[in-house]
Amino acid sequence: MNIRTRFSISADGYVTTPDGWPSLVADPAFVSGQSHGFPEFQKTLDAVLMGRTTFEPAIGNPRWPWPDLDVFVLASHRPEGAPDDVIVDSDPGRLLEQVRSANRGGDVQLIGGPTTIETFRGLGALDKLGLLVLPVLFGDGMRLTDALSPEAELTFESASPVPGGSVEIVYGIR
Repeated sequence: MNIRTRFSISADGYVTTPDGWPSLVADPAFVSGQSHGFPEFQKTLDAVLMGRTTFEPAIGNPRWPWPDLDVFVLASHRPEGAPDDVIVDSDPGRLLEQVRSANRGGDVQLIGGPTTIETFRGLGALDKLGLLVLPVLFGDGMRLTDALSPEAELTFESASPVPGGSVEIVYGIR
């Protein structure tokens, strides 16, 4: 099992637009649940792990973003309306153990903002950092590197083009 993340990032290094929207939604080629290799990526996963802020917009969404995947949420309380099978815990180490116990051999996608990602990287849990570099420039927004520690040692693993003009770069984390 690898725990990996896949950040969408503008060509000038922002993970959100100046208005705070995820960078991916600003890409004209984006189609929710269909583009940028996400359906193929999700087929390699057993579970998703995320913070409450990332999880809450999915509650009540007409299309559940993680069909057939176990969902784990780091939160101080269970978000109202969360499906019964979603695992919620306030302790990142304890939640990580639950993720590992439930794993069936597939990978786990760590989803969220840089602070959530750095929390699990700091526990030594993040194995791969994926960057989906989008062909857009924002000039402002949230940078990936503001919350991620520069102590993370990255090793290049792969780069591949994605339809629509994006490039996915994957790094191993030591």
